[in-house]
Parts: sequence; C-alpha cells; structure tokens
Amino acid sequence: MSIMEIFETMDYGPAPEASSLALAWIKEHQPFQLFINNQWTAPAKETYFESSNPATGKGITKVAAADKADVDKAVAAARKAFPSWSKTPGHVRARYLYAIARHIQKHARLLAVLESLDNGKTIRETRDIDIPLVARHFYYHAGWAQLMETELSGYQPVGVVGQIIPWNFPLLMLAWKIAPALAMGNTVVLKPARYTSLTALKFAEIMQEVGLPAGVVNIVTGEASKAGDALVNHPDIDKIAFTGSTDVGRSIRKATAGSGKKLSLELGGKSPFIVFDDADLDSVVEGVVDAIWFNQGQVCCAGSRLLVQENIAERLINKLRARMENLRIGDPLDKAMDIGAIVSPGQREEIQHLVDIGVKEGAQMWQPSTACPTEGSFFPPTLFTNVAPASTLAQVEIFGPVLVTLTFRTPAEAVEIANNTRYGLAASIWSDNINLALDIAPKVKAGSVWVNCTNQFDAACGFGGYRESGYGREGGKEGLYEYVKPAWLNVHHGRSSSAKAVAQAEEQQATANGSAAVHTDELEEFNTTDSHVGYGFPPIDRTPKLFIGGKQARPDSGYSLTITGAAGRVLGEVGEGNRKDIRNAVEAAHKASGWSATSAHNRAQILYYIAENLGARESEFARRIVDQTGRTYADALNEVQTSLSRLFSYAAWTDKFEGSVHLPPLRGAVLAMKEAIGVIGMACPDDYPLLGFISLVAPAIAMGNTVVAIPSPRAPFSATDCYQIFETSDVPAGVINIVTGERETLSKVLAEHHDVNSMWYFGTAEGSKAVELASTSNMKRTWVNYGRSRNWLDRIQGEGEEFLREATQVKNIWVPYGE
Repeated sequence: MSIMEIFETMDYGPAPEASSLALAWIKEHQPFQLFINNQWTAPAKETYFESSNPATGKGITKVAAADKADVDKAVAAARKAFPSWSKTPGHVRARYLYAIARHIQKHARLLAVLESLDNGKTIRETRDIDIPLVARHFYYHAGWAQLMETELSGYQPVGVVGQIIPWNFPLLMLAWKIAPALAMGNTVVLKPARYTSLTALKFAEIMQEVGLPAGVVNIVTGEASKAGDALVNHPDIDKIAFTGSTDVGRSIRKATAGSGKKLSLELGGKSPFIVFDDADLDSVVEGVVDAIWFNQGQVCCAGSRLLVQENIAERLINKLRARMENLRIGDPLDKAMDIGAIVSPGQREEIQHLVDIGVKEGAQMWQPSTACPTEGSFFPPTLFTNVAPASTLAQVEIFGPVLVTLTFRTPAEAVEIANNTRYGLAASIWSDNINLALDIAPKVKAGSVWVNCTNQFDAACGFGGYRESGYGREGGKEGLYEYVKPAWLNVHHGRSSSAKAVAQAEEQQATANGSAAVHTDELEEFNTTDSHVGYGFPPIDRTPKLFIGGKQARPDSGYSLTITGAAGRVLGEVGEGNRKDIRNAVEAAHKASGWSATSAHNRAQILYYIAENLGARESEFARRIVDQTGRTYADALNEVQTSLSRLFSYAAWTDKFEGSVHLPPLRGAVLAMKEAIGVIGMACPDDYPLLGFISLVAPAIAMGNTVVAIPSPRAPFSATDCYQIFETSDVPAGVINIVTGERETLSKVLAEHHDVNSMWYFGTAEGSKAVELASTSNMKRTWVNYGRSRNWLDRIQGEGEEFLREATQVKNIWVPYGE
C-alpha cells in the first residue's frame, strides 16, 4: 500500500477529553440547590429534577426545582441589594466584572467539560468558542461599567431584572444577559433552562469566589411553567430579558402587557444562507458546515435555508454531500468530533417529526452514510432539496442539523425568498462581488447580516432580530440601553407599595451608613526618612536608567540628574537622556509597530494587567509621590487610585472608540475607520507625576500607538518606578519607552524627529511654542497645553474622548455598491 493510499484511508483516532474533574465537582455538589442571596438554598418544596447527559441518556445529577415561593425569595434578595449596588461607582463594578472574567478563564476547562456533559455540544465548540466568548463579554462590559457615568450620563439602572435563558448556549446566554445588567447597576434573578443548569450553578460558585455582594445575582433553577412564569409575573421585577422560542416570547409579551416592565426578546429564526454564482464554492461549503451543523443546528440564527443561484446549485450540492460524508458524529467529549448530541430525546423527536413532514410534502432527503450513534440523542446531518418556499421545512424553525435548499435566478428573487418568512434574525451572503453583497445586505430583513462568513459574534456587536425574531439588542452599546432608563423616569410601575417602602428604608440606611464608599485604606502617618538606614551599611543604590525597547538602558551621556524631594532631601538620581537616547527610543518604538495590529481586546487585557500590577504596589507608589512632592499620604494614595481607574477607563475604550459608517449622496457607504497615528512623543506634566504620566500613555497605547515619554523632570521616579510594572504586564518591548532628562531639550529633539508622528507637550508656554515650531520639519501633529494646567484628577479634564481623538486619525474607505 502506498503512502497516498494510507493517507486517503486514514481515519481519526479517538481524542477524549477527561471528564473526571467535572464529574467529581458534580458529585461534590449534588443535589444542587438554588443560589439566593449568595447562599445555597434548598427549594421550598424540597423538589428536584434529574439532569441527564444527552450523549448517553443517563442521569448526571439532581437539580433543585424552584416554585413561586423560591422566586419570591430571590426577587426579595435582589430588591434588597439594588439600592447599594446601583450606587456603587462604575469603577468598582468594573473591577467585579473584570474579576469574574478572570475567574471564568481560570475555570475555563472545567466549564467547557460541564457544558458538553450537560448540553451535548462538542468539546471543541465549548472550549474554543463558548467559554472564551463568555470571558470576553465580562471583560467588555467591565469597560462599560467603568464608562457608564460619562458615556450614559442621564441614565440610571432599571432595577431588578428577571432573565430567562435557553439550553443551546447555557453559559454564553448567561453572560450575554448578566454582564450588561451588572455593568449598568442592576440586580438579577436568572432562570437557566431546565435541561442545562450546571454551568449556571458553577457560575454562582464563581460569584462567591469573587465576593460579589449578596443578592446582586440570584440563580433559580426549575421548570419554565413554574419558576419561569413566577418570574415573568412577579410585581417586583422591573425588566424581563428572554431568549427562546417565538411562541413563549409571545406569551411573555401578553403577560407583561400594561405592567410597565421593560422587555427584550431574542426569539426564533429561519435564517437564509444566500450563495451567488460568483462565490468561492469551497469556502461556501465550509460556511454551510458552520451555519447549520455548528451546535447540531440548535442555534437561533442557524443558516437553515440554503438559497443557491440556479446555475451552480448542482455543483454546490455535490460538494456539500461529499463534505457531509466526512463529518464525524459521536461523543461530544471527543475532540475529533464535529457533531455532538441533541439536547434531549424530546427535541430529537421534534426534529424527526418535522423531517417526516418534509418528506411527506415531497422534499428529497439525503443523509450521509456515516454511522450515527444509537445510544443517546443523536441526529445525523440532513440535507433537503426540491423544497418549495412555502413548505413546512422552509417556514418552520427546525432547531436541528437539517438544511433545506432552495434556488433562485436573480438577486431580486433571492431577496424575495430570503424575506419570505415570519422571522428576521440573521442572514449570510456569499459573493466575490462586494458591490452585490452590500447591495443585498440592506434588503434582507435581518438584525445581523454576514458577508462571506457566518455565525460571527462579539460582545462589541449588538445582536437581535426583526419581526417574530424579537426586539431589543444584546451586546454592544445598543445592548446597554436595554438595562437603563432615563434618570428623570423615576416613577416605578409594577412594584408593590410595601416593596417601595422597604426599598426607601434600605436606601436611607445605606446613605446613613455611608455604604456608597467603596475603598478604604490605612491612611497612617509614616516617617519620610529611610527607616532601614542605621544597620552599619548604606542602602542599596537605586538609580533608574532609561527604559528603551523593553529594557533598562544606561544614558548615552553617562551622566545622571540629582532629584530632590519637597523637603530638600536628595531622593536619588535618574539618567540624563540626550539626542542619541531619543533616537534609540524612537527606533524601538518603530520596531514595535505591530502593536497597532494587535486586537483591541488584547490591548485591553494588557492595560488591565498594568492596573492589576500597579494596584498590588499602590502603597509604595503613594509613598514615592509623598517623597517627591511633599503632599499628604491621603492625597498621594488618591492619585494612585485615580491612575488605576484611568487604566481601567482606557482598557474599556480600546474596543469602544470605534469608527462609523457614513451615507453620502452616492449609492454606497463610506467606512470611517479610526486608526493609530504611529509613534507619539510626549512630555509629561509636573503636577501629579504618576497620574499625568498614566493619563497620557494609557490612551495612546490603548489606540495602538507606541510611545516615547519624557516624565516630569521634578518628580520622575513615579514614571521610572513603572518599569517593572510594564515588564511584568506583558507590554511588548518598544511599545512604551521612557527617557528621563531635561524636558525642553528632549521635547525639541522629539518634535524635530522625522520618525515621530505626533508630539504631545504639557509644560510651559515657551516650550509649547518651541514644539510647534520644531514640528514643521515633517508637519507632525502636535497637542500642547500652552502653559495652562489641567486638573488631572477631574475626569472631564484628565481623560476621555479628547485624549482618544488625539491618539487616532480617521481613514475613510468608500464602498460604492449596486447592480
């Protein structure tokens, strides 16, 4: 047998994921209780239901079944927690959400295995898609919590939110709903799907780990007909967020009509997957695999209707059948599997029922010859051709691995067939002609339209539908408005008078106790003299070098500058940089230009990491500020804390200061992209030596720029002490470079340098003029203060879009379209 023959006949061997740790965790916790007020609580009626593994049909554990009394208890806990949580500063909420994201990552493998065991989806999907997206949502919304005060001024949290999630993406749907709710200051009562509660219960355990205040998140498991209905109809719930079937969504709308409850619904779909004759068919085939066989087709936006241009239909169908023969169906914990199990026997029977109807109506069914497991709830990938647009298969959401194919001749006909449904959740368009694709996209009635891709999701991008696919959006800034209301709208509808009185009493008590205070620290007096001196040997010399290319470097001049404190005592020395040091720093910054290509999410993580490491040394940094400036320890600590908040702010902004789409008179669109400027030179202010430095560097690197910074010459140690922070925070070499020395001389060198793309200067009026004059050498952008001071502690003056605009430039990309 030849090598080629061996290769062609070679099959995948088993690659099982170990489930022992997940099973041990389940055994340790069973039977699972309700999570109310940060405590595990037995259901009032002591009733439980069995949770099963869809791949085997065998029971995994017992889970509490809540009834109305349990829901009442959970809502009361959330109501009690609301006054305090809603007034907690955004920075504190951001820290909680950030901590949740970190803990999600720490438990990522356990969560992935639990999801596969409980839901039946493949471990590849839970491990590589679901759990990373869960963490991403909490990171992203940590940013919005940080920014709420400025970016959603005039709005306030809705109140107590009831959330009901489906079984197809158990933990991801939880993240979609809980993250924005908490970020905006709401408290939550969440009901997971009956079939898939385990990852929600592990999430509850994570809430205890991060120390989230009691009552902020409550999780009640149980049947929709009991716990779900009780939640929807509860008079003390301010909003309902529901993801599930259109029929249930319709009943919720009826139940809440006239109650004043805010409502968002993400319901069913019958999404078109439109393929034009100029599309790359091999890419289309892989797109179809992702569109309909991802998660066994149990996706509300699954591309379940394949619309193919008539002249390529036969060719595409042949390619698709060949690909289907190679799809692997089996144990969801086997990393070699493409398709796992259907969530329950009942759901499998419903899929089979609709398939039988399709056959009876005259559609032609085809399934691959590969074996489908007989144990558990598995269903083979199925392809239907010869399907009429008005048939049951083309109109009803099957919610399984079943693809129906229809053909069209013209683009107009494709749009007509695509819109021939009561749904409007998503669509996918495939064409190598971008003009055609962008012409069709606005015409398809769908909340999300993907061009030459499918099933793309991100926390920054809103998701939701039209028509019977629901209303409201989840994700992005538009998703935040689902969890806030105008501040002037202070009349609460639907709350009982007794609950109002309780809430008012709680609020008054919180104010009296000063519970809005979020950070206390020892403000003890300390001796500014070196307490360790006097043991018979001198202290270790600590002369900060320059920081260039990720390394500490000796100044080219070989000289140092003596730095004295406010009391006249010598604090130490720093290197005296010169023209050559600036040249080296600029070269290092250019070598790090790949930083701008790093994803915004990754840049945010590094800014968060800097804050994390700086926070661990806040007392040390505060004392250093006292030594240099003579201010009180309380003031210095406030400066450090504000610096931490500023780092969180710009971590939040990395994936939110985005471009826009303009619609000029021509038939087309202009994509306005905000991109990094390049290398930014900056001279930092003397007042607030740490905060001023962070306030300039953070927005610049958040937007993808690299930096050559000159710290305050009066108090440079606050910047040079950051060397180790940057080195241990995964900041790539060359992204931040620091050259100490005489500000006016070094600023002029930076301003004259042809490889510096922008120069920021915060010093004297004369120095501002010199920078602007020197910048004419290559007409670089400048941002100077003309000698005027800023209050760096004030968020209006010290952070925000002004800084981000200075750190970016706009590129307009014109995209005409139309046939």
